[in-house]
Amino acid sequence: MPRLTAGPFRYRTRADQYLEFAMRYAHVPVKQAVISPSALSLMYPEEGIPDYPREQFIDDLLHEHETEVRRCLQRGAHKVQIDFTEARLAIKIDPTGSLLNSFIDLNNLALSRFSPEERQRIGVHTCPGGDRDSTHSADIDYSELLPSLFELKAGNFYIALAGERDPAHVLGIIRKHMKPAQRIFLGVVSPIDPRIETPEEIRDRVLEAAAYIPLERLGTTDDCGFSPFSDDTSTTRDQAFEKIRSRVLGTALAAKQIGGG
Repeated sequence: MPRLTAGPFRYRTRADQYLEFAMRYAHVPVKQAVISPSALSLMYPEEGIPDYPREQFIDDLLHEHETEVRRCLQRGAHKVQIDFTEARLAIKIDPTGSLLNSFIDLNNLALSRFSPEERQRIGVHTCPGGDRDSTHSADIDYSELLPSLFELKAGNFYIALAGERDPAHVLGIIRKHMKPAQRIFLGVVSPIDPRIETPEEIRDRVLEAAAYIPLERLGTTDDCGFSPFSDDTSTTRDQAFEKIRSRVLGTALAAKQIGGG
């Protein structure tokens, strides 16, 4: 992470600018991703900054995050997704859970600034990382993360699952710890795997998930973004769109089978 050297902390570019551009071309509802306050909090150095205490930095950080999310909602984002990729990594760094809990607390401070209705349009994404075709925390069992993750005051959760070795194990944890008002979007496509999943594979993954999660609260997504930092070395643009197409078709196949149509 870069290090902050002076205050006050301000965003130079906000995500709603990217959203505005995307909505010129989109013909479907658009979900806009934003970075989590917990990730940005790591920019503040341990030794502190003269005349800019950490408490003031956190206030500025929360203000900037709230402003960004609100502007995305006002510009018509169907959902705003807070990328919380560092959650699983936090357990690897600190197995006691203290670091993760501090992240949860900070992100909840941000989420508490929104009404219950607004939080139904806000979600949290978690995955074991996907930069440079690798993961940073896939060896951390979801049982160490998900109980705490579902304490976040968000209405939607986007959970990487396609890359997991034992999906049924993860689904069982989700069923046990998810809250009544939370909707779960499960990753059924792995962006860092160059192999293109078939619609039938996606269908089967959705059908398996439907045995654990109520249908009205179940959705699909990708495990993580496609080349979020332009560092993907195995998945081309054409492959990415083929994977997305398979997810859409496979989800529709599952919905048809479940609905009996």
